[in-house]
Amino acid sequence: QVQLVESGGGLVQPGGSLRLSCVVSTNIFSFFNMDWYRQAPGKQRELVAAITSGGSTNYADSVKGRFTIARDNAKKTVSLQMNSLKPEDTAVYYCSAATKATKYWGQGTQVTVSS
Repeated sequence: QVQLVESGGGLVQPGGSLRLSCVVSTNIFSFFNMDWYRQAPGKQRELVAAITSGGSTNYADSVKGRFTIARDNAKKTVSLQMNSLKPEDTAVYYCSAATKATKYWGQGTQVTVSS
Protein backbone atom coordinates (compact mmCIF):
# COMPACT_ATOMS: atom_id res chain seq x y z
CA GLN A 1 0.00 0.00 0.00
CA VAL A 2 1.45 3.34 -1.06
CA GLN A 3 1.01 6.12 1.48
CA LEU A 4 1.62 9.82 0.98
CA VAL A 5 2.07 12.22 3.90
CA GLU A 6 2.09 15.98 3.33
CA SER A 7 3.49 18.54 5.71
CA GLY A 8 4.43 22.21 5.80
CA GLY A 9 1.10 23.94 5.57
CA GLY A 10 0.06 26.78 7.82
CA LEU A 11 -0.95 30.40 8.07
CA VAL A 12 1.15 32.97 6.22
CA GLN A 13 0.73 36.63 5.36
CA PRO A 14 0.32 37.77 1.75
CA GLY A 15 3.71 37.96 0.08
CA GLY A 16 5.13 35.29 2.33
CA SER A 17 6.49 31.83 1.57
CA LEU A 18 5.82 28.25 2.53
CA ARG A 19 7.42 24.96 1.57
CA LEU A 20 5.26 21.87 1.37
CA SER A 21 6.72 18.37 1.49
CA CYS A 22 5.25 14.99 0.65
CA VAL A 23 6.91 11.75 1.68
CA VAL A 24 5.88 8.61 -0.18
CA SER A 25 6.16 5.13 1.28
CA THR A 26 7.19 3.06 -1.70
CA ASN A 27 10.25 1.40 -3.15
CA ILE A 28 9.41 2.57 -6.66
CA PHE A 29 9.14 6.32 -6.01
CA SER A 30 11.34 7.17 -9.00
CA PHE A 31 8.78 5.65 -11.36
CA PHE A 32 5.92 7.86 -10.20
CA ASN A 33 4.83 11.11 -11.77
CA MET A 34 4.21 13.45 -8.85
CA ASP A 35 1.66 16.24 -8.68
CA TRP A 36 0.45 18.91 -6.29
CA TYR A 37 -3.23 19.78 -6.37
CA ARG A 38 -5.26 22.22 -4.32
CA GLN A 39 -8.90 22.61 -3.43
CA ALA A 40 -10.39 25.82 -2.11
CA PRO A 41 -13.76 25.87 -0.34
CA GLY A 42 -16.59 25.55 -2.85
CA LYS A 43 -14.23 24.95 -5.75
CA GLN A 44 -13.05 21.94 -7.70
CA ARG A 45 -9.67 20.42 -7.06
CA GLU A 46 -7.13 21.86 -9.48
CA LEU A 47 -3.66 20.83 -10.60
CA VAL A 48 -1.05 23.26 -9.34
CA ALA A 49 2.27 21.69 -10.34
CA ALA A 50 3.54 18.44 -11.78
CA ILE A 51 6.89 16.71 -12.13
CA THR A 52 7.37 13.58 -14.17
CA SER A 53 9.53 10.61 -13.30
CA GLY A 54 12.07 12.10 -15.68
CA GLY A 55 12.07 15.47 -13.96
CA SER A 56 10.01 17.54 -16.42
CA THR A 57 7.84 20.13 -14.71
CA ASN A 58 4.59 21.89 -15.48
CA TYR A 59 2.66 24.60 -13.63
CA ALA A 60 -0.76 26.13 -13.58
CA ASP A 61 -0.72 29.63 -15.07
CA SER A 62 -1.83 31.08 -11.75
CA VAL A 63 1.35 29.95 -9.97
CA LYS A 64 4.00 30.19 -12.69
CA GLY A 65 7.02 32.13 -11.49
CA ARG A 66 5.96 31.84 -7.86
CA PHE A 67 5.85 28.09 -7.13
CA THR A 68 8.56 25.49 -7.72
CA ILE A 69 8.08 21.72 -7.62
CA ALA A 70 11.03 19.44 -7.01
CA ARG A 71 11.64 15.80 -6.24
CA ASP A 72 14.29 13.89 -4.33
CA ASN A 73 14.20 10.26 -5.38
CA ALA A 74 16.65 9.19 -2.69
CA LYS A 75 14.41 10.64 0.02
CA LYS A 76 11.18 9.63 -1.79
CA THR A 77 9.98 13.18 -1.39
CA VAL A 78 8.34 15.82 -3.55
CA SER A 79 8.27 19.44 -2.45
CA LEU A 80 6.44 22.59 -3.43
CA GLN A 81 8.17 25.88 -2.70
CA MET A 82 5.56 28.63 -2.69
CA ASN A 83 6.68 32.26 -2.80
CA SER A 84 4.82 35.54 -3.11
CA LEU A 85 1.71 33.91 -1.72
CA LYS A 86 -1.66 35.51 -2.35
CA PRO A 87 -4.99 35.15 -0.50
CA GLU A 88 -6.32 33.24 -3.52
CA ASP A 89 -3.70 30.54 -2.87
CA THR A 90 -5.64 29.57 0.25
CA ALA A 91 -6.68 25.93 -0.09
CA VAL A 92 -6.03 22.41 1.05
CA TYR A 93 -3.01 21.16 -0.87
CA TYR A 94 -2.73 17.50 -1.85
CA CYS A 95 0.12 15.57 -3.36
CA SER A 96 -0.47 12.62 -5.63
CA ALA A 97 1.65 9.84 -7.05
CA ALA A 98 0.61 8.42 -10.37
CA THR A 99 1.43 5.77 -12.89
CA LYS A 100 -0.53 4.95 -16.03
CA ALA A 101 -2.50 2.43 -14.01
CA THR A 102 -3.29 4.18 -10.76
CA LYS A 103 -3.13 7.35 -8.67
CA TYR A 104 -2.52 7.67 -4.94
CA TRP A 105 -3.41 10.67 -2.78
CA GLY A 106 -2.22 12.18 0.45
CA GLN A 107 -4.54 13.48 3.15
CA GLY A 108 -3.87 17.13 2.38
CA THR A 109 -2.39 20.07 4.24
CA GLN A 110 -4.10 23.41 4.80
CA VAL A 111 -2.51 26.59 3.47
CA THR A 112 -4.08 29.87 4.55
CA VAL A 113 -2.84 33.19 3.20
CA SER A 114 -4.25 36.04 5.24
CA SER A 115 -3.21 39.19 7.01
